[in-house]
Amino acid sequence: MRTMKRKAKTAGTRVMNDERFRRATARVRILPSFLIIGTQRGGTTTLFNQLLRHPDICGPGGVGVSWARKELHFFDERFWLGPTWYRRFFPTATNRQLARIRGGDLLTGEATPYYMFHPLVPERVASVIPEVRLFVLLRNPVDRAYSHYQMTRRSNREDLSFEDALAAEEERLAGREEFKAGFKESAVHDGHRKHHHHRHHAYFSRGLYAEQLQRWLTHFPRSQLFILEAEDFFARSAEIYPEALRFLGVRQFELDDLPVLASTTSEGKPWSKRETRNRASYEEMSPETRAALVERYAEPNARLTELLGREFTWAPRVASRS
Repeated sequence: MRTMKRKAKTAGTRVMNDERFRRATARVRILPSFLIIGTQRGGTTTLFNQLLRHPDICGPGGVGVSWARKELHFFDERFWLGPTWYRRFFPTATNRQLARIRGGDLLTGEATPYYMFHPLVPERVASVIPEVRLFVLLRNPVDRAYSHYQMTRRSNREDLSFEDALAAEEERLAGREEFKAGFKESAVHDGHRKHHHHRHHAYFSRGLYAEQLQRWLTHFPRSQLFILEAEDFFARSAEIYPEALRFLGVRQFELDDLPVLASTTSEGKPWSKRETRNRASYEEMSPETRAALVERYAEPNARLTELLGREFTWAPRVASRS
């Protein structure tokens, strides 16, 4: 018992010391070179974990910040804390200099899928890290909506059936003028309902990719966005990885064990503990509900194709049924 208490005390001291060090050195820490901004349930965890296996790439976190291994939610929910708070999660400029002296480099980034959907985030990101590289994964919006719903059910944030939740979405997301104006600190911390619904219950709306990407393209040139079809990423993960590294401007690095993730119904085949938690089996969507969603997404998908000048495997099929 004494040994356990001693270990717990030592760990607690280490966490406290690390937190103090991060605060003290925040201003000399680097900002992210890349963000994975979405979409939720589109393979962001898989891509992020693959990038972190490169010797020149690291994510946020460290001792005492285990909650921030992937998603920092700075530009959506914690922007009021300021860039100095954000910097504390990333390496120091000295660390990067040492890496370059040794012939490598040091890039850092994070992955918060809510960034793509939050209407205020593009402008905020542009104001803090205007040269950042942005990864976007777009999954068939019908499958994405259902996967999102199932995740919310598993986390006990949803009591309605999928069909009832879709019907309730417009009312739940009403009053977004207040949301777009921005929340005060207390609004997020007190669990503001409009914010809660916008983040967790926007099953259909998060699949309206064209209007979301238009906001980002207002603040960033197309060359700073690496846009992937999630289904293609899962099928050609080993081929896309080198393309992602070229986009970031880092040296090539081969991952011998990158799998071919053929299944996309539930995020493909996972290869990490976190991804295993992200994946779960569930009943298929009813054919009637799927057909209704296919019809609803037909026009938005057509706008996406027009905006990006490229087609997705699910966009032409959806549009043809409209």
